[in-house]
Amino acid sequence: MTLSVLTIGLDTTVLSVALPTLAGALHASESELQWFTSGYALALTAAMLPAGLLGDRFGRKRVLVIALALFVAGSAACAFAPGPGLFLAARLALGLAGAGITVMAVSALTVLFSEQERPRAIAVWAGANFLALPLGPILGGWLLSHFWWGWVFLINVPVALIGLVATVILIPESRAPERPGLDATGIVASSAGLVAVTYGVIDAGQHGWGTPAALGWIAAGILTLIAFFLWESRLASRPEASPLLDPALFRSASFTWGATLAAVTLLSMSGILFTMPQYFQAVLGETAMSSGLRLLPLIGGMVVGLVPSGRLAAAIGAKLTVTAGFALIAAGMLLGTTTTRASSVLLVSAWMALVGVGTGLAISTAASAALSDLPTDRSGVGSAAMQAIQKLGAPFGAAIVGSVLLTGYQARLNEVALPAAAAGAARQSVFAGLTAAQRLGSPALETAIQNAFLHGLTASLLASAGISVFGAIATLIFLPGRREPARRAEFSSRVG
Repeated sequence: MTLSVLTIGLDTTVLSVALPTLAGALHASESELQWFTSGYALALTAAMLPAGLLGDRFGRKRVLVIALALFVAGSAACAFAPGPGLFLAARLALGLAGAGITVMAVSALTVLFSEQERPRAIAVWAGANFLALPLGPILGGWLLSHFWWGWVFLINVPVALIGLVATVILIPESRAPERPGLDATGIVASSAGLVAVTYGVIDAGQHGWGTPAALGWIAAGILTLIAFFLWESRLASRPEASPLLDPALFRSASFTWGATLAAVTLLSMSGILFTMPQYFQAVLGETAMSSGLRLLPLIGGMVVGLVPSGRLAAAIGAKLTVTAGFALIAAGMLLGTTTTRASSVLLVSAWMALVGVGTGLAISTAASAALSDLPTDRSGVGSAAMQAIQKLGAPFGAAIVGSVLLTGYQARLNEVALPAAAAGAARQSVFAGLTAAQRLGSPALETAIQNAFLHGLTASLLASAGISVFGAIATLIFLPGRREPARRAEFSSRVG
């Protein structure tokens, strides 16, 4: 399962370093490049809940095998795509496959492992997710530097194939004792709502939160999701009906807040994932590959936090463990606000590692709390709901932190007398500004643009620290200090 999850993370992070190469190789426009990333995210989001239902209905192992096979085919199609249209179609197929892999891998945790073993299994699962963050840019940068660009996508094929063989041999088949019905209205409404919210957040990250189109998509998505939950509540009240997602699941505070706080963890740590690669490349002049290497302290910190998270939660409780994790994230982010162009590698590595430890503690324990009340007979849909909530955390975080960064960056630029030839480019992005400054041969302008970026970086890390403080407070108020067996028994009786 770890290999299966790793393929998803590798594909996502590898694409980030391959986009400039794809622009030339496929003659893709800026809009098409954006859709290479956004289309994958939208397909992944739309297929989450349907994938969970299919696993519960037809067999979780079967869905995982099909998804891995589709992922192999989609990766090969990306590598050999002759143009942007077919490449985008392959990316959409990868998104659908990614949903099946992600949901079924988490669903299998509730079937394969006992309650005592599950925290350790979740820590391994989370570690595989985080390992792909630096591994993708490192491998991708090296491959792009030495080989044909298609190998960036073909590296997924052997990993997915090994995961496919291991799944066939090692993972037992499981499904719900009674096949859930196909709630067509719920499938359409949930997929449409999640896609609209995700698209609106992506649009807000690209064009600003005040954009009417972005706000309209987000509002439409939220209203659709509200209608979806009302429909599911209505179905749940009928003995003969079979809702896609029984609202009784959300009566468990452990599930609801465990899933939500795991998403908040991703949201808060996106301050590093979004800003630090830009810092390494725009301010320090590092390559994409070396910027990936500089993220290793973050990953090392996550491993340090993940390993003892289960034992710590057993000793002091999930509430205090998650709170401690958010506190460490906030402390690391605040220390990160002291970062300048002259900051030592040791300082930057230390505060990123601190954030990593906090992230490992918080996300693993929060996910364990969510799964603790998830009945095995509906683990597919339940894990899909948890993953859907978490998947919204990353784009929301990137959009929020990106907006804060851009606002701080542009505010400091307004204090600089920019040459007319570079003003438009500089306000668009730090990289466009540096390119214009280099074209003009102005080291002073380069320094001014970099200082403006550092101002925005400080503001974005402060915003991430604030999100972490909110997460700590929400944990203390809402996350139960112990399991709720009565709730789980109630939900199991309703779906059984």
